[in-house]
This record gives sequence, structure tokens and C-alpha cells, in this order.
Amino acid sequence: MTTTTALHVLAQPQWLDRQLAHQERVDAYAAPYLARRSAGAKHPVEDFLFTYYNHKPGQLRRWHPGAGTLLAGEAALERLEWKHYRAATGAELAAAGLEPGTPAVIVDSDAFAADRTAAIDFARIILGRTAARPAQFGCFGLHEWAMVYKQDAHDIRHEYLSLRLGPDGTDQVVEESKIRCTHFDAFRFYTPDAVPLNELAPTRETQRDLEQPGCLHANMDLYKWAYKLSPALPSELLMDCFDLSFQIRAMDMQASPYALEQWGYLPIRIETAEGKAEYVGHQRRFAAAAAVLRARLLDAVAALPHTS
Repeated sequence: MTTTTALHVLAQPQWLDRQLAHQERVDAYAAPYLARRSAGAKHPVEDFLFTYYNHKPGQLRRWHPGAGTLLAGEAALERLEWKHYRAATGAELAAAGLEPGTPAVIVDSDAFAADRTAAIDFARIILGRTAARPAQFGCFGLHEWAMVYKQDAHDIRHEYLSLRLGPDGTDQVVEESKIRCTHFDAFRFYTPDAVPLNELAPTRETQRDLEQPGCLHANMDLYKWAYKLSPALPSELLMDCFDLSFQIRAMDMQASPYALEQWGYLPIRIETAEGKAEYVGHQRRFAAAAAVLRARLLDAVAALPHTS
């Protein structure tokens, strides 16, 4: 293995401040979700990142400096019990200008790369290929509509929500629209009647060939790739991806067939020309923000050790 990450050092007061700032940032999202969960309540927009993605609030709350950053101080030693951390070597202490025997830990990049080779390789492929493709902006969020197409009002995907145009009006929008979803993890939730209406038939195997940077769900998934690369990337980058995903989810549901006014989310009426234009405007803004984050993730992947 070869490690290409340069070594940085954070004194204990520095990294404790960053850790606290991260925890406060997470708690702004996680605390309301945990309170709702304890009360048996749901929120169709703001619970999603905690229920759909496989990363628990406690895991998200745990701050990591990322690969190549040495954390100095006694408080860092508890991380020796965390997966993919190790004590700093004498050579690393010397390189950081610290006295021999100074308590310090660092992410074990070599162990992480050895354990997560497949995940790292797939992230590199999916992020790189998506970034290289032109963005498409003609889907208008119809994936959410296809997920309830030809279903009874009592059997819709989110059973506690109502359809703002009703079942017949929703079906009509689907039937009068061109549906070309490129994202497998949206397509797999289509109703059986909606599946043949999609111009494409995405699969997990073709995901790396179809993902494109205009797709809301591909851009939401930057959060997934970020947490799959933890603790080898900084938690600040993870939360930047989380923030964007949260914003995208809100817009995605505003453009959905559901009535969400009681939750404070006004509809984006994609069944109208004005609504379509509004949707594309948001989609382009999210694509631009996602391009920056995707590049940062690719840089983080490139800096990890590689096996050969």
C-alpha cells in the first residue's frame, strides 16, 4: 500500500472545538427526529435521511478529522477503541513537532483501505463517472409520481399523506408526461404499472453507467458515499453533503404528488409550465452545489491509500 495523504496536526483545544461544532450541527437535524421517533410521530421530509440511509444519528454525531490528521491530547486516546484509529508513531509525532510520548491518535488509513477496498473503488467509479457526464434536467420529479401510479388512495407509499390531485389526477399527470428516470434507487420503487412507462430500465449493475449529475437522487447520494468513507474523510464534508441532501429532499417532496402544506412545504406544481420551470431552476442550483461536493469527495478518495 502507498499513502499519499499529508500529515496535519490538531491540538486538543482545536479538535475539541471542531468536534463540538459538528455535534451541534448534527443535533439541529437529529434531535427533532429523535423526539418524533420517541413520540411515534413521522415527518415526510425531515425524517428521510435518517430512515432511508443506513447511518444512525449516533454515528453521524461522531466527529472524525479525516485521514492524515493527527489528534493530540489525552482526550484523543478514547479513539483507540474506535474502528480504524491507531496511536501515532514516533515518526509521526516528530513530523508534527511533538515530543516523543505525546498522546496522539490518527485514522488508520491503511487498515481502512484494506477493509473497505470495494466501497472505495465503487465510490471512485460512481463519483467519477457521474461527474464526467452532462447533466439532464427533464425529469421534473416524476419518479415520486410513478411510485403511486394506479394505486388506491389508501395504499399509497406514504399512507399518512394525501395526494393533492387525488388518485385520478395523479395518474393523469403520469400518463401525459415523458418519464425518463436514470436512478435505480428511485426506479425500484415504481408501481408495477409505472415500470414500463419509464424510458429506461435502470438496474444496480447499470447504475455506474446511468448516474448523471442533474439527478436529485444521485446528488442526495453524495451523503451516502460520504458516510461510507468515514472515518477517512472529515466530518465537515460529511455534513456538507448531509445539508445538501436535506435541501434536495425538501424540494423533491414539494414537487411530489403529496399535499404537504400542513408540514409547512408548499407545492411545486410540476404539472404546470411554471412549476416545471421552478423545478428545473432548483435542480440546476443543486447540481452546481453537488458538483463542488463531488469533486471534494473525489479528492478525498484519491488521497486514500490504494492497493496494487
